[in-house]
Amino acid sequence: MLGIAASIRGGIGIGRRLKFAIRRESLIWYRYLLVQNQSESFDYTPSFVSSYCLWAQRDGGIRRNFARHMSTASLQLRTDKDFVRFSITKDGSSTKEKKSKSKVPKSVRMSKKAKQNELRFYRLKAKKKMNSPNPEVRIRYKLEKAKRKEVWLIEKLRKFEIPKTPGEAYDPEILTEEEKHYLKRTGEKKKNYVPIGRRGVFGGVVLNMHLHWKKHETVKVTCKPCRPGQIHEYAEELARLSKGVVIDIKPDNTIIFYRGKNYVQPKVMSPADTLSKDKALEKYRYEQSLEHTSHFIEKLEKELEDYQAHVVRYKKRKEDAVDSTIADGMTPADYETEFCFTEQIRHGKDFVKYVSR
Repeated sequence: MLGIAASIRGGIGIGRRLKFAIRRESLIWYRYLLVQNQSESFDYTPSFVSSYCLWAQRDGGIRRNFARHMSTASLQLRTDKDFVRFSITKDGSSTKEKKSKSKVPKSVRMSKKAKQNELRFYRLKAKKKMNSPNPEVRIRYKLEKAKRKEVWLIEKLRKFEIPKTPGEAYDPEILTEEEKHYLKRTGEKKKNYVPIGRRGVFGGVVLNMHLHWKKHETVKVTCKPCRPGQIHEYAEELARLSKGVVIDIKPDNTIIFYRGKNYVQPKVMSPADTLSKDKALEKYRYEQSLEHTSHFIEKLEKELEDYQAHVVRYKKRKEDAVDSTIADGMTPADYETEFCFTEQIRHGKDFVKYVSR
């Protein structure tokens, strides 16, 4: 029994080896034919190669990976430069070209410790400039920091710029002087109003105007706080968004709007090209910060100019004093002590302010 089993096992092994040998000889014969025909490339998959792929799918391992590539790509036999080689390609491109195309430069990821060390370096550098004994270094550092903040705020405010959509064409109503006088008196007597606060003109302001116009012909729009000349900008913007007519602009920053003779309440009372309540508040905060930063930059630039002018005057006075002392016969060391003492007494607070700042 053992002999029969061994012979059967040996027979199975011989048959499997014979099958691989036939496949190998077939591939060698196929390469030889291509070389004889001087074929540069080949896009045909023979039957023994396709059967090999099916067998590889069944067996697994490395051959399964090969079968997976074969099922989604074409097998190309290249005979350039007197060499025969197989290549797996897609859309007729070589594997080397595919690899070169797929290569994307990876960004170098810094470790947590490297980031902390970099931040510590910049903090120490800034601290060194802030505590510098030279006032010009301190002023220039503050100026550079303020200018960087100004650029950052301008970039932030660009996100809140909404392009104005072309509105529907409408004919502005022409009112006579008597009608304007009547509507002005009516608007002054009535108590309905819409406030414009720090957010400025946004969708909610136009919505409230339409809600007031549902029962009233006129509505007052009050602006607090309001910079000089800003009330006219608000009047033009609200007239464009609400399609209303401006009757009068009061000195106390109040605008009286008339809804129109043929007024029809729109379906969408809040225009699409306006900001929401939260976005308008965020924009206001950035604008306030930008305004304060601009004033601070102007202040620093003036301070830097004053300090540079002070240094020029100090050097000129020192040179004049040196010339006079040389003429009198005083030594340079005695002159230095006497000059510094007299300058501190003469300038007092201004000199100490620039040195200690």
